[in-house]
Amino acid sequence: MATTGCLGGHVLQSLLNGDEKGAIAKASRLQDIFGKDNLFVELQDHGIANQRITNPKLVEIARAIGAPIIATNDSHYVNESDHMAHDALLCVQTGALMRDQDRFRFEGNEHYLKTAAEMRSVWKDLPEACDNTLLIAERAQVDITFDEYQIPDFPIPGDYKTPADYLSFLTWKGAQERWGDNLPSAVVERLAFELKTISDMGFDAYFLIVWDLIRHARESNIRVGPGRGSAAGCAVAYCLRITDLDPLKYDLLFERFLNPSRISMPDIDMDFDSRYRDHMIQYAAEKYGRDHVAQIITFATIKARNAVRDAARVLGHEYGVGDRIAKLMPALQQGRDTPLAACFEYSDEHAAGYREAQGLRDLVLADEIAAKVVEVARGLEGLKRSDGIHAAAVVITGKPLTDYLPIQRKGNDAPIVTQYEMHAVESLGLLKMDFLGLRNLDVIADAVAMIREQTDPDFDIDIISLEDTETFELLGRGDTIGVFQLESLPMQSLLRLMRPTAFEDVCAVIALYRPGPMSTKMHTTYAKIKNNIEEPEYFHEDAREVLHDTYGLMVYQESMMRVAQKFAGYSLAQADNLRKACGKKDPRAMAAEEGSFVDGCEKTGYGRPLGEKLFDIIRGFADYAFNKSHAYGYGLIAYQTAYLKAHFPVEYSACLLSSVKGNYEKAAVHLADARSIGITVSNPDINEGRSDFAAITADGQKRIVFALSGVRNVGEGIVLQILEERDRNGPYESFHDFARRAPEQALNKRAVESLIKAGAFDSFGHPRRGLLMVFESIIDSAVVARREEEKGVMSLFGEMEDASTTGWSAEVSIPDMQFTKPDQLRHEKEMLGLYISDHPLRGVEHALRRLVTSSIQELESRESGMVTIGGVMSSLNRRFTKKGDQMATFVLEDMDAAIEVTVFAKVLGEYGHLLSDDLVVTVTGRLNQRDDAPPSFSAQRVSVPENLGDKIAEVELSLPSGFTAEKLERLKAIIAEFPGTSPCKVKLAGGKVFDLGPSGLVDFEKALGPLRVTFGSNAVKII
Repeated sequence: MATTGCLGGHVLQSLLNGDEKGAIAKASRLQDIFGKDNLFVELQDHGIANQRITNPKLVEIARAIGAPIIATNDSHYVNESDHMAHDALLCVQTGALMRDQDRFRFEGNEHYLKTAAEMRSVWKDLPEACDNTLLIAERAQVDITFDEYQIPDFPIPGDYKTPADYLSFLTWKGAQERWGDNLPSAVVERLAFELKTISDMGFDAYFLIVWDLIRHARESNIRVGPGRGSAAGCAVAYCLRITDLDPLKYDLLFERFLNPSRISMPDIDMDFDSRYRDHMIQYAAEKYGRDHVAQIITFATIKARNAVRDAARVLGHEYGVGDRIAKLMPALQQGRDTPLAACFEYSDEHAAGYREAQGLRDLVLADEIAAKVVEVARGLEGLKRSDGIHAAAVVITGKPLTDYLPIQRKGNDAPIVTQYEMHAVESLGLLKMDFLGLRNLDVIADAVAMIREQTDPDFDIDIISLEDTETFELLGRGDTIGVFQLESLPMQSLLRLMRPTAFEDVCAVIALYRPGPMSTKMHTTYAKIKNNIEEPEYFHEDAREVLHDTYGLMVYQESMMRVAQKFAGYSLAQADNLRKACGKKDPRAMAAEEGSFVDGCEKTGYGRPLGEKLFDIIRGFADYAFNKSHAYGYGLIAYQTAYLKAHFPVEYSACLLSSVKGNYEKAAVHLADARSIGITVSNPDINEGRSDFAAITADGQKRIVFALSGVRNVGEGIVLQILEERDRNGPYESFHDFARRAPEQALNKRAVESLIKAGAFDSFGHPRRGLLMVFESIIDSAVVARREEEKGVMSLFGEMEDASTTGWSAEVSIPDMQFTKPDQLRHEKEMLGLYISDHPLRGVEHALRRLVTSSIQELESRESGMVTIGGVMSSLNRRFTKKGDQMATFVLEDMDAAIEVTVFAKVLGEYGHLLSDDLVVTVTGRLNQRDDAPPSFSAQRVSVPENLGDKIAEVELSLPSGFTAEKLERLKAIIAEFPGTSPCKVKLAGGKVFDLGPSGLVDFEKALGPLRVTFGSNAVKII
């Protein structure tokens, strides 16, 4: 069935253009296509003038072609009172202001869901138009089945009768590969139980589908993660190589993954090398049919804080108006906003938020502008700002997608996407799978390939020892920039406190570094007990049996399940039900669970008092306990990346830099980290460089060459051509040789200019400025000569040049003209996004550090407030506000990171004369941390420090645990190797500082890398 559509439809458009014959013809054509009784002429009345003009004509068309009429009402919002909120939403989506006259808007305020009575009233003169809506409803049969699993069939070999038979074969075969031919009895028992559970639940095909996807990835040399989420607790998945952690060895529970007492679809999330995620989705589409596989839509919901800022903007106010109101809202609770309604009307659920919002309520009462902003914001809150594609979720169906749900595609090359979001897809019982692209897997894959090519042909990251001393030393030093999940500054501090000595410690760090455990100091308690600073406390001596590996703390949800099994006699399935009830915080479910738990403790002989005490402990830990299987899965990736950094720092750092090639902010962090551990990062080089960052380790070197494709205006295609010629016929000998040999397409003058500015030809001894003056004529001459040679034309001087010993040459000479250091660095920054050969702060960075209260990198972990930062200015941009006031923004960059600084009109008037690109400054201002965006920084004072280079830096070495003889000898060796003028001081536990005196004077720039490698990056400070 079909209708003629609204004002935008073909039939109405013809009527609006005065073409009544064309309108009748189009309606007739639609009637021919859909059938005489299946086309309805659609009437609408939203109070729009054009509708009232065309509706009578539509009735005439319906009578002329014998088609029924139908009354409809576009419903873009539910209630008539929602009109203003919808209008504001349109402004949010289009970037317009509500006061704009020529913006996109809906005419009238009647695009809401009208009642039957309202519709009958509007169409009282054409009652059949409403009657026919009932006719359509009676003719339509739509059956939507919920919660019945629709798992696609998996094609199994003919030797097997059922998916269960094939899954069993693959599992036992894989078990022998994992544990050997003589399987331990515990393994046999576990696999038999899991296979029966999977089969009884009807999920055999599900496991085969996942197995096939992982198998294809591995056979295609696509790196796959070791497992995420609760799936790592499944021994069948381990046998199928879906996961790579032995669940029996690490006590990972199957029931946490698939509970025999509660049928629910398994959820195996798959991590792939991010470059091949699309390939994996393509494989699934080819395997099950392109009309059976789609990605899943997401909707961006406007939250309370953003609603306030959006409302202020669409009402035409400056950013500061919305920001001021938003800052009066209650602090986030577990990452969640307090709804605006709860800020103004008390509710028990948001009682704390209501109390915090007193300032907001006072402002709204006193300020009309704030009141209007909040009014509009309350309408916007909860609306969908836009739709997108879920970063991971994919649906695979047994029948065509459209048998189950609506789909969409935005453009011919765009992917097919469901119009139902993830939870609706799951409620239909469809197979939803997560295909995740994990950049860290890219880095691991590239590092392994580089190590095999340059260092060890047999290296295999998947069989490394999980008891490696060097890896644990690196983790204990907190040298974890670039280490998966362990990069942040607070995480580094936790690692230094914990000093991991086992793989289990790494997994525990991942579980403990979250708001819940940290709010109760569980992370520091764990670390202190581990290092014998405190004694573990057990609520009962028998708890040692199940909690000894976490020092009496229920770090993991599985720990809680084991406690319930041990003390209350629960099966692991019952224990998982307890875990789920605690997680949901359902009072009724919790009350029921408490009764059965206490009864269980009494039956097992531990008594009701202990049961009641223990249940209260579990209730508290439920807020913080983490999925152990997930922690161990991601813990393995963290350990692997730490191992690579510890043993192959040059190769790993090069691959890290390649993975963030287009992200200058992240690249700057990894660049600074590489230098801090003694790796030299050099400019791109036409002979040593590759498309990605290249690791140079021959002859004991520790050097990384900047990626040629990372140079602005130089694409992968040009680099490939340059490298093919170089690899085929040897290194280029000079720029002239490069111009003669490089493919003509690679001699793109804009690209070559960029390579010169980036320093790619420095190794030939050509000065950059001089080469820039003549490179075009050199290329032109080389291209002409090449074309003449192809035509068989010989140069007048051709033979003479080859044989001459006079030193005369027809080559264009390159002037010996150099850029000044600031100009050269500016060109580098322009072409590479980073300073490579030098840095404007080099030599003064430590003196500058003494003038600030925070490095720029440290801002991410600071609370909002006043702070002083320092660095070199760039990208200065002065502009005028809508009020006509001048303001400015600039980027402030230190050695490790950068941030945009905003200078508002008042401050600009006082300090504007000090603002200039390439100037080293300190800036005092306000740091604003925002939950939905990177932090912002607004300047209040700007200073230009003087004589920074005259201050002698001091080295401070923090050793809270004291010296070992080995470390003392290493320190003496470093000082002896790099003598200089900087005093060296040692800070011990309790804050005592010892000056090593004249014999301890060191060249801090040369010694910094070795000191950090020996004692840890964060143990060495320059003051």
